[in-house]
Amino acid sequence: MKVWGVTGWKNSGKTGLVERLVATFTERGLTVSTLKHAHHEFDVDQPGRDSHRHREAGAREVLVASDARLALIRENRGEDPPSFEDLLGRLGPADLILFEGFKTAPHPKIECWRGNDFGPLRAGQDPTIKAVAADRALDAAVPVLPLSDTRTIAAFIAADLGL
Repeated sequence: MKVWGVTGWKNSGKTGLVERLVATFTERGLTVSTLKHAHHEFDVDQPGRDSHRHREAGAREVLVASDARLALIRENRGEDPPSFEDLLGRLGPADLILFEGFKTAPHPKIECWRGNDFGPLRAGQDPTIKAVAADRALDAAVPVLPLSDTRTIAAFIAADLGL
């Protein structure tokens, strides 16, 4: 599988870039899956729904399926969280896997930067960061691409992955 990440500090434009890249690559006929890291507890289920009731009763995994989609909900219940590679292994075949977050994943990434002061630029310190997508000119150890130019960023990723 071809795997590429989008990383950066909070509010740096990661989610918007991933969304635009998914649309760009799928327009080209590629199948794209995404993997998103959440720093907080989240819930895709709703209290009162049957699947939520199954989880509350103690089910470790609940698979909700319809003709349109499926969702697997797994409770870690004190276990170590799955590794990044384990999570990748749960995804079905795709031409490209885009991930958001997962700063320490061993796959190539682009770092989003909006000049925010949440933390320092990681490019140059992390060899997996191959480029920066920024809203302004930057002096960086890797290529700096315009954050708003999705086609240029997609072309950079495609060239690096041989897509």
